[in-house]
Amino acid sequence: MAQVKIEPGYCKGCGYCIDVCPFKLLKIGSKINAAGQYAAEQIETDKCTGCKLCATICPESAITVYK
Repeated sequence: MAQVKIEPGYCKGCGYCIDVCPFKLLKIGSKINAAGQYAAEQIETDKCTGCKLCATICPESAITVYK
């Protein structure tokens, strides 16, 4: 299955990736990054199809999807 890598230093916690994920596999994390924001994180790695919608919509280019 695919894996989503979110760079917490770049993520602003906007939630666009969460809204666009067809399987709702992302959430806002509980850790604060260096910018004082809660970065997104993947919650279920085994269900990701690698569609890359999250990476495409991210305004900060903080997401990379690996198959």
